[in-house]
Amino acid sequence: MTTKAYLRVFFVIIIGLSSIGLAYGYTVGATNDTFESHLTNQGVANPQQQAAEPRGNITVIATDSNSWRGEASSGPRARAELVAFNPDGSILYYNDSHTRYWDVDPVPETRTTVEYMFADHLEPSACPDTSNFAQRRVDEGVWNEYEAARSTNACTRNGYERVNLTTGEVTRVWSETTPGKEATRYHDADRLNETHLAVADIYLDRVFVVNTTSGQTEWTWNASNGFVRDTGGPYPEDWTHINDIEVLEDGRLMVSARNQDRVVFLNRSGLIDEWTLGAEDDYSILYEQHNPDYIPEANGGPAVLVGDSENNRVVEYQRTEDRWEQSWVWRDARMQWPRDADRLPNGHTLVTDSNGNRVFEVDKQGEVVWSVNIAFPYEAERLGTGDESAGGPSATQASLDSRTGSLSDRVLTFGKQLIPGKYLNGLMYITPVWMGFVEVFELMMLLGTGLLWGGVEVVWRRQG
Repeated sequence: MTTKAYLRVFFVIIIGLSSIGLAYGYTVGATNDTFESHLTNQGVANPQQQAAEPRGNITVIATDSNSWRGEASSGPRARAELVAFNPDGSILYYNDSHTRYWDVDPVPETRTTVEYMFADHLEPSACPDTSNFAQRRVDEGVWNEYEAARSTNACTRNGYERVNLTTGEVTRVWSETTPGKEATRYHDADRLNETHLAVADIYLDRVFVVNTTSGQTEWTWNASNGFVRDTGGPYPEDWTHINDIEVLEDGRLMVSARNQDRVVFLNRSGLIDEWTLGAEDDYSILYEQHNPDYIPEANGGPAVLVGDSENNRVVEYQRTEDRWEQSWVWRDARMQWPRDADRLPNGHTLVTDSNGNRVFEVDKQGEVVWSVNIAFPYEAERLGTGDESAGGPSATQASLDSRTGSLSDRVLTFGKQLIPGKYLNGLMYITPVWMGFVEVFELMMLLGTGLLWGGVEVVWRRQG
């Protein structure tokens, strides 16, 4: 055989193996039982149908959506959902009326009532005059180079609602409209009291306290008071991406500045520097994290449990004297861009694995004891266990076992690390729900080999 023949055989083998791998992945992944498979063709959930394995207490899950316009479609990841499962696994509540669902919090002194952040993309005709937004940036001293007016193709209504999962009664607590979409959606707010919310503001790179009765902003911390502009993401488009806020018992605020790879602590005077967890581009600590949860000293803390998203793991840090030390970590080969983890009172951990398309619970030994496949989840809450991780012990107090996976898990994890997390998660964001890392890799091999073979054939033909 000639060299050309050998190369052609090699190309055929690579394409054949990649195609077989993709076909197998589709056959297995597409037939997996997912929550969305329990919806009717009209996208309606049957309240009597068991859609998850039984587990104690009600589990509430808020899902994101990868649709560009935010309109529900036939694709499972193009539908944003708020869903609650009864302890027996049947569907207690379902709603997909918003463009995005974000953070969910239980309402104290209630059994089945929660509050949540949502986002709705609005058409230009429904948007306010955008010059008002631009001027507000200037007035608040956030981006004083920002142009005096701005045109936009759409805007976003960010809102905070309360729902009784049993009756379905929904109450709008507060909302605010921002221009644009991806970089202007608020992901989280946390209650200070019955009338005030602390809000994580992605759009203006700030944290603010709003009176939900009057709609007035009563306190603001601007990220420009804590970070210099050459940190984080592109300025001013998506500089800090402040995606989470938690009101602590002592009045401090814990805030996730995703693009700075840092969890920071604030009081009314500003940043508490010595409490900062993480550092710019030090990905061994945090890499564009989501939803850090504070575990108080009474439960073995201070500790912070966080979805370390671009590192594809959940990790906990214990406060020891005047520094943070890693005390627990969990990952497996499937985990891809986790965005929430809650420590339960029994020492188990409820994990939301966004690009892994699942929410699952691991026990003290790191074994998965409950799981539900659901498309693109953002955050999960187990009602009756306290808000987020406030009712659970620290990993140190509970003597939790870390897990980095089996040998095959570690091999696949190593393979993932060869592709920068942002690019891999970008691919996972747009690919079908049945495609995991292996299928994405096989697709890249298939397309890459096909293009290479085509290019080689063109060169050979020109050479005569």
